[in-house]
Amino acid sequence: MQSFRKINIFYKLFIGTAALFVAAGIITSLPRTASDIKVYSAKGSQGAEVEAVQQTLKERGLFDGEVTGYFGSATEQAVLDFQRQQGLEQTGVADEATLQLLGITIGEIPPATEANINLLARIISAEGRGEPYIGQVAIGAVIMNRIEHPSFPDTLAGIIYENGAFTALVDGQFNEPIADSAYAAAKDALSGWDPTGGCIYYYNPNKTDNEFMQGRTVQKVIGQHYFCV
Repeated sequence: MQSFRKINIFYKLFIGTAALFVAAGIITSLPRTASDIKVYSAKGSQGAEVEAVQQTLKERGLFDGEVTGYFGSATEQAVLDFQRQQGLEQTGVADEATLQLLGITIGEIPPATEANINLLARIISAEGRGEPYIGQVAIGAVIMNRIEHPSFPDTLAGIIYENGAFTALVDGQFNEPIADSAYAAAKDALSGWDPTGGCIYYYNPNKTDNEFMQGRTVQKVIGQHYFCV
């Protein structure tokens, strides 16, 4: 017990000293957590960003494999060839400079400003009227996921006003009064709550016969909506 107290006291002193150094400007921050560190696509990665990298390299004649979304040896070699061609450091990793020269942009979650909350709440209310609260948050989360996806616009307004993306902009629901719950749901989505687990599509099977949507892989069913990747 005595040794535990000593460790606990030492830990508190360490954190307190570090905080003082931060305040004084001697060091800029405490050590970062893993979630603070940008992770780039590299060998072994998979997902939409890898698909975009493969497709773009294929169009440039540097990648002749299938666009699978898996970053294997062939993709790594193609990235190395592209980096060599562009005079970049040859790492084989699709880092920020490489993505930029490939023309692949990935948006970042916007801050929870009043304007962003109001805009997101309006589309959540329009698309999720009558849905449970978690379903409203899920709609907002899909929009956040699209911002970070290479196949969609990089801004909140760009996602919402993208041509044909949301029926609520066509049928007038977007201009209806905003439900109070939608404001809270917007704040939760902007803060990072994602009940969908990374989905970028959703639809109501009772209201659509869209073959594209119905062909997506359903990850979650929340309220009346199917959430898909």
